[in-house]
Amino acid sequence: MLAQCLTGGILFGAGDFIAQQAVERRGLSDHDLSRTARLTFYGGCLFGPTLTKWYQFLGRIQFASPTKAVIYRVWLDQALLTPASIPFFFGAMSILEGKPHDAIPRITSAYVPTLLRNWCVFLPTQIINFWIVPPHLRFVVVSVVGLFWNTYLSIANREHSRQHEANPTVLPVVDEKDTIP
Repeated sequence: MLAQCLTGGILFGAGDFIAQQAVERRGLSDHDLSRTARLTFYGGCLFGPTLTKWYQFLGRIQFASPTKAVIYRVWLDQALLTPASIPFFFGAMSILEGKPHDAIPRITSAYVPTLLRNWCVFLPTQIINFWIVPPHLRFVVVSVVGLFWNTYLSIANREHSRQHEANPTVLPVVDEKDTIP
């Protein structure tokens, strides 16, 4: 558990570092360390334990065949965990930023685009993960793919937060051309 929590924290922090430096091109002197710290905390203390327990749960479920196991595990992952983890992420970020009042608007505006993008990335990832990867390494595979996903989440969270700050009475909408596909 400790190793997987550390992995989650490091990869979420690294995703934010990539978002700020490679995508936003902020430069090291303008790097928002508190943002990186929030995402590192989320990855290590909230996401890491949750995903570790989730994979342990999925691994205990017995299926009639390996093919059914892959199909049902991917379905459970993408139909149960993912729809719950997206509002959890944006809500947790709002709270960690000291803006709990922004949680609902941020979740509302970010939910559908994030869910659709997640399915594009993680449906194929999870099929490979549950088909080929040994159970004890599944968290690592998801975390490595998640490095790039975490970069997207960092950018999406910043955009939804910034848009809500600019006009707090209107739900923010992310312009598709301004986000990572």
